Amino acid sequence: MDEVLEYESALELLDEHGRQAQFSKREKVRYLQNNIIAYQDQAWGDGRILIGYRCSPGKVVDLYRPGKKTYLLISLRGVKNRGDIDTFNIEWRIREGFKRKTELWETEVSHRTRRLVVRVIFPEARPPIKAWLVEEVRRRTYLLDEDSKLRLPDGRWLVSWQTSWPRLNERFQIHWSW
Repeated sequence: MDEVLEYESALELLDEHGRQAQFSKREKVRYLQNNIIAYQDQAWGDGRILIGYRCSPGKVVDLYRPGKKTYLLISLRGVKNRGDIDTFNIEWRIREGFKRKTELWETEVSHRTRRLVVRVIFPEARPPIKAWLVEEVRRRTYLLDEDSKLRLPDGRWLVSWQTSWPRLNERFQIHWSW
């Protein structure tokens, strides 16, 4: 039904204990069919997720959780046709989700995607000690080098990873110890 031209996400750990976090993503999507009226989002994670879920454009009209994933149906409030492009801005908060010494954040590629960027932002008081990327389906692990880690001007720490044309149905996990 659609392809993702750009996917950029950021998980921000708001406190050094991992009790509060904020997730945001921007997906630039091109529709591949006519008469599209809805878009599907998905989420999963430990703790309380999807607190204060917001999306633009569109409005969440249904959500269901058949297992560990939560699927959200977003009404587009209009009809989209082949070649139309939307940029979705989505965010929510997470509570009690990142309390272990070693944690992860997963991004699943469920649509053909041209560009994928994943960021994790750490509080100044608890930087990442080590970070690595796991391609879950391919069972490959890569240590993220120092070029992937950056101290921000306000003292927080950023770990980022990106790729072009990621494999469809792959689950990319950024793991870290902190």
